[in-house]
Amino acid sequence: MPTSLGLSVAKGNASVFKVRASDRPEFLAGDHTLLREILHPAKDQVKLNYSLASGTLGPGLRSKWHVLGSSEVYYFLAGEGRFRIDDEVTDVEAGTTVYVPPGGRQSLENTGSVNIEFLCLVEPAWRAEDEYVEE
Repeated sequence: MPTSLGLSVAKGNASVFKVRASDRPEFLAGDHTLLREILHPAKDQVKLNYSLASGTLGPGLRSKWHVLGSSEVYYFLAGEGRFRIDDEVTDVEAGTTVYVPPGGRQSLENTGSVNIEFLCLVEPAWRAEDEYVEE
């Protein structure tokens, strides 16, 4: 699996912005998933309208119910579980992509025996004031 991201600029002047997971600290998010913020336009020298994070949720755990004012796309890399958006429930596993519309009330439950690992793209970029954790 690649450990870097490259971004190029037009007009033949390539500019590479590279990030390794080890460059970013892991922290417990408000919803109780472990996150690493990979790219964020307010923190990195990149021109993006979104932010990108990687996340982990251990076996038997569930993230807290939360709502974002931004849209989100989750891409699951490992594990299995149930993703709830409002009143809908869908099973997730490695290779699954889930879209959460702005204002979607959501929670992720790990129903497997290994960590769920995922990437999460938030657009517009994540801001603390755009998130509400219910629990």
